[in-house]
Amino acid sequence: MSVTALDGNAIAGLLLDIFGAEMTTATGTCATCGASAQVAELAVYLRAPGTVVRCRRCDGVLIVLATIRGVTCVDLMGFAALEPIRS
Repeated sequence: MSVTALDGNAIAGLLLDIFGAEMTTATGTCATCGASAQVAELAVYLRAPGTVVRCRRCDGVLIVLATIRGVTCVDLMGFAALEPIRS
């Protein structure tokens, strides 16, 4: 079975609900390979158990989002840094 990755815009609304700010323009640095990219450019898989966001360069897991009993759990351990755009 082939799974197609979406871009980070697919989770824009969910990230807005969680962080209370536009996060697709935030720049993240992968803790595995050091690549930096905006969240909108990352590979998003919605059909995993929860939502999985991966680095496009090394395929490392950057974000895992799972909703359990109405509570959304967020794991950002794949990032060395995540910096929102300051306005």
